[in-house]
Amino acid sequence: MSLSVSSGALIAILVATVITYLWRAGGYWAMGFVKPSPRIERALAALPGSIVAAIVLPAIARTGPVAAIAIAAALIVKIKLKSDILAMACGMIVAVVLRAASGLL
Repeated sequence: MSLSVSSGALIAILVATVITYLWRAGGYWAMGFVKPSPRIERALAALPGSIVAAIVLPAIARTGPVAAIAIAAALIVKIKLKSDILAMACGMIVAVVLRAASGLL
């Protein structure tokens, strides 16, 4: 099976890539000149937590207690050790061990 791309399509993809990059980089650059209000700062500070909740809660609802226990273990490690990598590794290990023990793998 061969995959061929016309030069016009390739140029369109490259132009869209450059425009997207410049648009995003320009936004970061422009926001360097703007002082956000305290209300905006609070909203931005709360945003990561709401994003995590939007990802984590449906996963717990779909996969049940195994995911809930793994996420709780990761949260405990994150709070105690303040390490994202160790928390993620702990959560994954707990999930794998519990799934293996319950025959879900």
